[in-house]
Amino acid sequence: MESPLRNRNGVLWIGGCGVIELADKYGTPLYVTDENRIRDNCRRFRGAFLKHLDSFKLSYALKANSNIALLNVIRQEGCGADCSCVPELQLASMARFSSDAILYTGSYNSDEELKYAINMGATINLDDISILGRLAKIGLPDILSFRINPGFGRGGHEKVMTAGPGAKFGMSERVALKAYEDAKRMGVERFGIHMMAGSSVLDPAYFAAVNDKLFEIASAISRKVGIEFEFVDIGGGFGVPYRSDERVLDVERLAREICSRFKRRFESQSCLPVLIAEPGRYIVCDSTVLLGRVHSVKRADKTFIGTDIGMNILLRPALYDAYHEILVANRLDARRREKVDVVGQICESSDFLARDRLLPVVREGDVLAVLNAGAYGASMSSNYNSRPRAAEVLVKGGEDFLVREREDISDILDRQRVPARLLR
Repeated sequence: MESPLRNRNGVLWIGGCGVIELADKYGTPLYVTDENRIRDNCRRFRGAFLKHLDSFKLSYALKANSNIALLNVIRQEGCGADCSCVPELQLASMARFSSDAILYTGSYNSDEELKYAINMGATINLDDISILGRLAKIGLPDILSFRINPGFGRGGHEKVMTAGPGAKFGMSERVALKAYEDAKRMGVERFGIHMMAGSSVLDPAYFAAVNDKLFEIASAISRKVGIEFEFVDIGGGFGVPYRSDERVLDVERLAREICSRFKRRFESQSCLPVLIAEPGRYIVCDSTVLLGRVHSVKRADKTFIGTDIGMNILLRPALYDAYHEILVANRLDARRREKVDVVGQICESSDFLARDRLLPVVREGDVLAVLNAGAYGASMSSNYNSRPRAAEVLVKGGEDFLVREREDISDILDRQRVPARLLR
């Protein structure tokens, strides 16, 4: 799987565009996304599964990156939309995903959220049996799914564990069995089942094991309740290597092992269910670099490289101790010779992009490129310290297009109001 990045005379290029020219044209911080990389990732993932199973669908997890231009790219690749809240449902609709291609998996849903999802015709996936009674009062949908906690999970950090003991998501097999019994008794006739048991996992064997557990649970529920599942959704969690020594996820092996277990578990059904996967990170992560300008180099007990990429722009390092490779984009061929801390401009001690990172000698005015910034970068950004969010650019074949304008103070003040008595 070839990288979308290029080194041209010591300068970083992506999507046929030089990043220094982009930084000069649009300013920094700046997210730059390669459209073709997103398309390639969609096709690679879908293609691996379709080799083994005709009834496979890819449903993109909007939470990873919800820029509406990118959503249109992903829809054009034949994907559905996995939404976790009403604004994501609205964005999916604006990006022209059909309602039957949208799955709504909210957490601790309000009645208003459930009503919105039903009215738009999205498929409802409930996180707990406690929501079923409230949903029934609003109106039971034609098809209903429940989210399973298989009892174990894996993630790159304890804060991204989505299954297992203590996880806030999903229900046990025992609770799920009663949920399906109750839903059938209420009159629901069509069913799906869902699980999300990992985050940024690179081991195909793990996915084979955890999905086999889901298929076992689904088979048992099907038999005991007397229902057949129309779809089985294995969720996401498909990883991307952030470090140079990590191996790329083998999606061919992943698809082969999951599909073989899937067909074996459901061969007794009158019709094989649709198998759905919900990659988010895998689709967009390595499509994007985040550019920032170096404004200050502070040499004290340590050397601090001060950039305009703060935790308000990219939260993951401060929140998860997440690792992102950092390049000096205008001097790629310079030898790495100095250990430095890369920090942002936010007034927090945790505002670090990297600690003790070996880089070339960095100068004021240099442009840093943070790699693998397409997932949970812009979507987790904020206005902390009253700083505006970054601009976003889509590149393809040497052309660049601004897909999100840089915010300014007017965007931050847009919804604020001051009582007249305070203006005197």
